[in-house]
Amino acid sequence: MPAYQVFNRTTGDSFTCNGDQSVLKAMELVGKKCVPVGCRGGGCGFCKIRVVEGDFECGKMSKVHVPPEALAQGEVLACRIYPQADLTIECVPQPVDAIVEQATRAKQTTQQDR
Repeated sequence: MPAYQVFNRTTGDSFTCNGDQSVLKAMELVGKKCVPVGCRGGGCGFCKIRVVEGDFECGKMSKVHVPPEALAQGEVLACRIYPQADLTIECVPQPVDAIVEQATRAKQTTQQDR
């Protein structure tokens, strides 16, 4: 599988990501902390980024966190995108209230699954 460069315009960092690897996984493997990490499955919305340039494939993402109009603007979840070319990304800041609410929901869901 080919490897691509991902340039983070927010931090000025870059890292390599394989085409069969999510951008979030590649970020974690090299110790980059552009975005908070939540469920890693496209449901919590913590790892939202904006793809400014480059082609990618998307896995399933929560439409609550990435509605069609946001996706059209390049907003995606780093855990659910796979590069098909070199990418330029930006971190999407989330309001503190939204992060606290998402963390509470994620914790409640985890507790219900037990």
